[in-house]
Amino acid sequence: MESETGGAASKNRRLAGIALMCGTLAFFACLDASAKTLAGRGVDPLLSTFMRYAVNVTLVLMVLNPIRTPGVARTNRLTLQVLRSLLLFGSTALNFLALRKLQLAETLSIQFATPLMVALLAGPLLGEWSSPRRLVAVAVGFLGVLVIVRPGVDAFQPAVLLSIGNMLCYAFYVLTTRKLASVDSTATTVFYSGLAGLAVMSPLLPWIWTTPTAWSTWALLVGVGLFGTLGHWLLVLAHARAPANVLAPFIYTQLLWSVMLGYLIFGDVPNRWTLIGASIVIGSGLYLLTQESTPRARRRPDARPATQDPASPQR
Repeated sequence: MESETGGAASKNRRLAGIALMCGTLAFFACLDASAKTLAGRGVDPLLSTFMRYAVNVTLVLMVLNPIRTPGVARTNRLTLQVLRSLLLFGSTALNFLALRKLQLAETLSIQFATPLMVALLAGPLLGEWSSPRRLVAVAVGFLGVLVIVRPGVDAFQPAVLLSIGNMLCYAFYVLTTRKLASVDSTATTVFYSGLAGLAVMSPLLPWIWTTPTAWSTWALLVGVGLFGTLGHWLLVLAHARAPANVLAPFIYTQLLWSVMLGYLIFGDVPNRWTLIGASIVIGSGLYLLTQESTPRARRRPDARPATQDPASPQR
């Protein structure tokens, strides 16, 4: 009876974790939709980026600060923490800039290639080399990205380069996060996450600030910070209740949210190339996930996990 009770409790925790993960992705889709709406109203994407970090840092400091959490600002790798924070800022800024021209589904489909890039870079940077099968999956995934962006054809949008830059920044952000995981606490890393973005954007305020005249624009500016912060909060709660390999496949539900919001708010319908390319990228990502979930005894003796937890989206 105790075993059955424990099994039911574990199942309920996993279901709760999955529900929280889906909520996370809904918030992240709303974050992108808010940023795109603001850009359509003439708000500088860099101002949206500033508000993303101003709200986030304010809320984080209410919970994590040297007074309430002594030692939270103490880090063993300050340079790496700053670099990680700058990469997160770069990822957000490039994503918001790309959203001025691209559909929500397009930018998200390109960002789905992040685990593939991490798998490719983890070997030379972290010593976590991928097997030949995994490298083939990475190559196929990048082929999917090419299908989405279609370089060299008339329909090519230069803004996709910003989205690719976003993906690259986030991939390096993931790698620095993995390096820091062994030397600093999670609380310390969360404490530093938004500080660089706020520090970089604050001096630029006189050049990018325009006072909104509509209350809805103010709400959207605050919303980009709230959606991002709440999304990350739910993400932490989800991982506390379910393993990463259970949560990971649900990251791709964000594409459904993005397609729905894109259609309802902007009237955007993804073209067939975006859908085909996204399917290829998602398929490659899921293959890497299955390889990651393979019991160690069935792997090659020298194989080490080369991807970041795919269930850790970042905005």
